[in-house]
Amino acid sequence: MDDAERCKAMRAEYEGIFLHYSRQRATGEAMDKLFKLAEAAKLKEKIERMFRGDKHREQIRASCSSKGSKREVIKSDGVDVVPEVWAVKDKINQFSETFRSGSWVGSTGKALTNVVSVGIGGSFLGPLFVHAALQIDPEAAESAKGRQLRFLANVDPVDVARSIKDLDPETTLVVVVSKTFTTAETMLNARTLKEWIFSSLGPDAVAKHMIAVSTNLELVEKFKIDPKNAFAFWDWVGGRYSVCSAVGVLPLSLHYGFPIAILPYSQALEKFAPHIQQLSMESNGKGVSIDGVQLPFETGEIDFGEPGTNGQHSFYQLIHQGRVIPCDFIGIIKSQQPVYLKGEIVSNHDELMSNFFAQPDALAYGKTPEQLHSEKVPEHLIPHKTFQGNRPSLSLLLPSLSAYEIGQLLAIYEHRIAVQGFLWGINSFDQWGVELGKVSA
Repeated sequence: MDDAERCKAMRAEYEGIFLHYSRQRATGEAMDKLFKLAEAAKLKEKIERMFRGDKHREQIRASCSSKGSKREVIKSDGVDVVPEVWAVKDKINQFSETFRSGSWVGSTGKALTNVVSVGIGGSFLGPLFVHAALQIDPEAAESAKGRQLRFLANVDPVDVARSIKDLDPETTLVVVVSKTFTTAETMLNARTLKEWIFSSLGPDAVAKHMIAVSTNLELVEKFKIDPKNAFAFWDWVGGRYSVCSAVGVLPLSLHYGFPIAILPYSQALEKFAPHIQQLSMESNGKGVSIDGVQLPFETGEIDFGEPGTNGQHSFYQLIHQGRVIPCDFIGIIKSQQPVYLKGEIVSNHDELMSNFFAQPDALAYGKTPEQLHSEKVPEHLIPHKTFQGNRPSLSLLLPSLSAYEIGQLLAIYEHRIAVQGFLWGINSFDQWGVELGKVSA
């Protein structure tokens, strides 16, 4: 950290976002080797293939086109998929307008104001992250006034009861999110809510109170959901990368309206860590290469986190004085909810950001016995108050948390995970590890 040239080299800036990684345990020589590794792994070529929509091995493709603009051309199997993606988004726009205007009514003629989205994994964590963000945005909150959006993921009947507590089937729409319409937990929960509607409103009510996000129209129809009310996504959209597809956009548009189903300010990161946890650990927690060869090194990382200063009163003890855990600190320059109390030395946001700047230094530098002696700390407490330091972290500083910047943040982490997979030579787009315990159960 005393090497000014090294610190300067370990910074990056793009559109007002600052990255500082000089507190990582890396020298200039180590960074040079990492870039050579990237060249040897043909990283640039793999990134270009992903953005072109080329097939990856095992028929796995990237899902970036679900986030593209109408003007882009992204091909899969030689076919431009962007028009098809936007056809679905336009369908969501039209349906959500019909739903929110009260034109879409339930089986008893009442307008529907409550939505329960049934899905698990990527069909749950990403949309939940966005919903948690939108809840405190004034414009979004105004748009959602008088409505409820809930998510049902866990197969535990307690979660089912919680998701429909105080809801009236007459005014509730259930969105079943399952690509194949065979996901065990999701379909059991869907059948449970179907019975809830059936027992209250009769068998004909299902078509008016249940819709689907799925590619399996045959099973959707067998479930008594009108296939016209099924919203598609494709095999190249990985579940955990699907928040920008119908998986996330449909339930969020029903609740907030299509123009606002984007990301807001401030508390937007409350559910960010759980979303990245699944995105990273399910993508890169692999033991064999993409060719099926056992790897001689460990892959994947254990991801967890908390917003703001909450973590300091939870797990920071361990990261300061227990095992070494690399940390990502994400800070925001401009708060969207500024509070400055009369008589306080600093604003609430500056208090928060003081911690953002202090913690990485505390981890890096620690505190020596000599410093403690100079502070006249009692001898018996010296070992307990000594901090070894040299604990790695990086800092990411955003100008604010607008929708665009939250999108950038998501992209940074999604792409980091893909790059890690490319460098390790693994398939970041499968998840066979999910299967064994489920089959055994």
